[in-house]
Amino acid sequence: MSIKTALALVLLPASLCAQEPLSVIEWLGQHPPDAANPVHLEPPVVQSARQPEIEVSILAAAAIAVGLVPNDVTGLPLDLWAGSDVNNLARLIADVPVARSPAMQTLLYTLLLTDALPPDGETAAEMLLLARIDRLLALGATDPAQSLAEQADPTNSAALFQRWFDATLLTGDEDRGCAALAQAPHLSPRYATRIFCDARRGDWQTAALTLETAHALELLPPEQLDLLDRFLSPDIFEGAPPLPAPADPDPLTFRLFETIGERLPTASLPRAFATADLRDIAGWKAQIEAAERLSSIGALAPNQLLGLYTAQRPSASGGVWDRVSALQKFDNAVLARDAAAVTQTLPRAWRAMRDANLAVPFAQLFADDLAKVALTDPETRDLAWRIRLLSSSYKIAGAALPKDDADSRFLAALASGEPTRVAPPNDIAAAIAEAFELPATSTGPDLPPLGEALLIAIRDFDSGTDGNIANLTQALASLRAFGLEETARQAALQLMLLGET
Repeated sequence: MSIKTALALVLLPASLCAQEPLSVIEWLGQHPPDAANPVHLEPPVVQSARQPEIEVSILAAAAIAVGLVPNDVTGLPLDLWAGSDVNNLARLIADVPVARSPAMQTLLYTLLLTDALPPDGETAAEMLLLARIDRLLALGATDPAQSLAEQADPTNSAALFQRWFDATLLTGDEDRGCAALAQAPHLSPRYATRIFCDARRGDWQTAALTLETAHALELLPPEQLDLLDRFLSPDIFEGAPPLPAPADPDPLTFRLFETIGERLPTASLPRAFATADLRDIAGWKAQIEAAERLSSIGALAPNQLLGLYTAQRPSASGGVWDRVSALQKFDNAVLARDAAAVTQTLPRAWRAMRDANLAVPFAQLFADDLAKVALTDPETRDLAWRIRLLSSSYKIAGAALPKDDADSRFLAALASGEPTRVAPPNDIAAAIAEAFELPATSTGPDLPPLGEALLIAIRDFDSGTDGNIANLTQALASLRAFGLEETARQAALQLMLLGET
């Protein structure tokens, strides 16, 4: 099927037209959900003394929308997943690759966190919710994953509770999980969890008795019993050699090692564990490395990364400290609007951040300040312009070319949404331009439902970055057809600029 034929079938929801997904991770930072009061969306039991009228409705219609970001912020409709097979959705949510495109990261977070109803089916609601939470955890967005579980009430099922409890262990909020478990012990049959929570709640006698029973009946692996022994009786093991570090710890094992003073490094663990290093109990270097790891996948707002970079002065050199030093010197230069200092510090800071896969967070942090510096050096001015194209200010930047060559002309035209008005400088640019030749809106009944179609577009875009030109054009054209013009332009600009040698 050709690109034009496929787009002729696109069904464009009116609620999405002309709206764009925002950076929901940053939005959540400014509008944190009330974790102490999960939203149950229950209507009042009664509003007056009158006998109520009896209403009859189909049970499926009573499905509850779950999400952290309102639809008027994301621009996505409540029935985002309507008409899709939940098994297919779960596979797409788990598998769509976004590591190489910050624009696709933003779109995926928006899909995962927007208020949305589940597809029809008795088990669809929980299956889709668990898939959303699992992907958030895999991306390292542990706080949003915890909050999303809370919106749905984590005591509704053992599977949901386990994910919520794992998240609380990494965010340092485990006391709330333990309190919920005390009220409903059936939510976790794991003896280690019960021992940990009894101890956290101050019931050391019950914790010790449960551990003795686990020893006597061999209910837990020997290495876990050894760890729990040290957790409950640290004085007995004072001076003992450290326990062997597990290769694949779960969040509870991680927290138990932390509690006994044998904290595990998180660099080799799944990304969700990096959240634990953002707490004050971790050293500055560990906090920075965790923040970089999360920022590179869009799971942490750039301002939080900058706050850690500038919190202290590095006392060493090499590795992360060279990056911190370069960033701090550039930050001082650009804030002072010192053109000479910016010319000297920008190239080094840019290389350091780009090598760490942090080019777009860097652009988001400094694009507006760079625009205020009167740069005279041609190379620095061109670099600053390209950095600004990676930010949300790309339209303003694109209106003023620093130099007149084929590459710059195409980038400027792309920023304005009209890449077809100039000759594309390479095959990737030609594929991008082809996507913008097609009409921005179409109608038709035969493509997948909106949420599923957007997940497919994310998948196709990643395939396009590997040289599958047809998929690249298809993905960008689909985004535009669904009204996501900004996402399409930013994704294309990022591909052009970050694909440079």
